[in-house]
Amino acid sequence: MTTPVTAGQAAIPVPAAPAESSQTASSTAAAPSTTDPRRRQVLPRALVMLVGAGAAVLVLGGIRATAWLIGPAFLALVIVIALSPVQSWLRRHNWPAWLTTLVLVLLVVGVLVAFSLVVIVSLARLATLLPQYADRAAQLLQSLARSLAQFGVGPDQLQDAVGNVSPEKVVTLIGTLLAGLSGTLSSLVFLLCLMLFLSAEAGGIDRRLAAISTDRPELATALRSFAQGTRSYLLVSTVFGLVVAVLDGTALALIGVPLPVLWALLSFITNYIPNVGFIIGVIPPALLALLVFGVPEMLLVIGVYCVLNFVVQSLIQPRFVGDSVGLAMTTTFVALAFWAWLLGPLGALLAIPLTLLAKALLVDVDPTAGWVTALAGNLAPEHRAPREPRRYRRLRTGADAAPDAWRTTRPRPEDAASPREA
Repeated sequence: MTTPVTAGQAAIPVPAAPAESSQTASSTAAAPSTTDPRRRQVLPRALVMLVGAGAAVLVLGGIRATAWLIGPAFLALVIVIALSPVQSWLRRHNWPAWLTTLVLVLLVVGVLVAFSLVVIVSLARLATLLPQYADRAAQLLQSLARSLAQFGVGPDQLQDAVGNVSPEKVVTLIGTLLAGLSGTLSSLVFLLCLMLFLSAEAGGIDRRLAAISTDRPELATALRSFAQGTRSYLLVSTVFGLVVAVLDGTALALIGVPLPVLWALLSFITNYIPNVGFIIGVIPPALLALLVFGVPEMLLVIGVYCVLNFVVQSLIQPRFVGDSVGLAMTTTFVALAFWAWLLGPLGALLAIPLTLLAKALLVDVDPTAGWVTALAGNLAPEHRAPREPRRYRRLRTGADAAPDAWRTTRPRPEDAASPREA
């Protein structure tokens, strides 16, 4: 538009006022968007990985420093989880709540006390038995030294080797172990008290999980899966452990190795150590057979353990354990090494339950972490159609071949002579 002017003046153009919509659009375009994902400030991926790795190192260091507390506490939890179905069965049969709790406490304490008594008595008998074979051990060490001298090993090296494996040190080690049992009583009392409180609280675990599921349903499902997997693992390991313990104890009794009950109990305990438990269980009875009888009996003990324990524990049992807990054989072996380094011998015994708990808290609660289960879990068996019996296949093959035979024997229409040609 232009302003009106008088004659002789030039018309001055005046710009039109911008529309309200155009002002809004320009102001919106000029202002930066706060919801644009491209303008969000995020940390570099490398920095996130470094911070996560540093936090993991700190957490693992704290766990290793408090292994004396975490190991017995988790052992008490596993024992209560294993025996809690007894309490549930009693409640379904209308037993009072206080009586079911009392039965669970008595079962837990009875199992622990019986196990401790067998171990203490057997170790005491072993400590009194070993000094009787001190001369025999010295003769074997001298014979070994003469054999090594033939391969060029010097006398100083032989003396150091013999001194490192002297029978006096073995007896001293066993005495130290027996003397340390008195110091373990405090941990045993702590374990008993912890199992008492866990047993008293086990009756309300269903209501606690129901309360958790209202806010975090994935966490409640993961914890139930952990408890079920732990029970399945303990059931499979206990059954195979009893089989291996009976077979090993019977074989050692037939060979004549002293204290077959102790070595059978050792086989039962080491059965909970995946893949390599039989190696730990075969060393003491093999050495004792060497001291009592000689090299042939020692080789016989090793052969029996290799046939029984290696086949059962290293070939058959890992497949059942992997199927029951959903872990691959490689995962169980790596978990054994990791938890044994972190928590010591108790971590080796509880490697599978600890792995299941870590999987429940870190993987199962996250719906986007299914790839971890696909990599570290056990693969589901491929579905195969059932094989048809042979006689049905023959009948079906004959029925399919019959129309073909009929078509080959029947004359074709073009081969038959037409009436005109006839």
